[in-house]
Amino acid sequence: MRGSGDEKVSKRHFIFFLLLASWLLDAGPVGAVSLQLIQSIPLPGVVGRIDHLAIDLKYQRLFIAALGNNSLEIVDLKSGKWIRRIPGLHEPQGVFFVPEFNRIFISNGQGGTLDVFDGTTLKVIQSVSIGPDADNIRYDHKQNLVYVGYGNGGLGSIDPKDGKIVGNIPLEAHPEAFELESSGVRIFVNVPRAKEVAVVDRSQGRTIAKWQIPSELENFPMSLDESHHRLFIGTRRPPKLVVIDTDSGKRVASLECVGDVDDIFYDGRQSRIYASGGEGFLQTFDQTDADHYASSLKIATASGARTSLFVPELNRLFVAVPHRGGQEAMVNVYAPQP
Repeated sequence: MRGSGDEKVSKRHFIFFLLLASWLLDAGPVGAVSLQLIQSIPLPGVVGRIDHLAIDLKYQRLFIAALGNNSLEIVDLKSGKWIRRIPGLHEPQGVFFVPEFNRIFISNGQGGTLDVFDGTTLKVIQSVSIGPDADNIRYDHKQNLVYVGYGNGGLGSIDPKDGKIVGNIPLEAHPEAFELESSGVRIFVNVPRAKEVAVVDRSQGRTIAKWQIPSELENFPMSLDESHHRLFIGTRRPPKLVVIDTDSGKRVASLECVGDVDDIFYDGRQSRIYASGGEGFLQTFDQTDADHYASSLKIATASGARTSLFVPELNRLFVAVPHRGGQEAMVNVYAPQP
């Protein structure tokens, strides 16, 4: 028996609403709104890929390593405007501001140098030769040492007062993201080509454990929840968020994650994880307890918006958006919601 005309219209409406719902699920946001976009700050004249970000809390300046533009971009967060550029860099990948010495440290992938700039004048103080593909930067506040990942496998430590290299820790392959314990001496290092997380004792200057990640590839970003003894690893093939117990090195959870993930941050205040990926989404995960997690939100950002920075002191998440086609370079600012 054939349906009536009204039934055909109803079926068409039903199919339309199904397609619309599917599109909304893909475009986001999905789930409770745990992040609110509150501002977009243009980065005039910036082209190419954007890498990592850093913060100057005292003067609320955001530093952006514009790798494809060979520059460091500086944004004044109080006015919400781009204010300065340091040009002439060589594929800047990592950036870190050390307030104790008022120094900006920038690692250059091409040439393998760590450039040190005065935080006030923005003039270069010195350029330290670290090694090829100088990458991520972290700071040990207890020992007053700057750590830089580089080359085919190493973490170099530098004295920020005079820029001298004071140590080197060998690794199996090139290190990506790494995190320093504040209550201990360990450094957790993503070494994707070795399919492992290397656990380094920075007091001994050597690797003391290797936690294999055999079922996932390209473990690039990392974040640490020290209070719950949990390490969060982002992998790209397949796109996963992997949770590891830092006492045992064992996996406790694995969840589907945004594609081309390049930065992950843990928000202890909200018990939440933020992951930014180049496929054009920002994803959040809620932490019920140390062993249980659930994806709570997926927000459409922009193609290539893979790097970000969460600043708990400001309660803000900054996402770098590159220039692509008609999409201009900018920094999107998100406010976490309870």
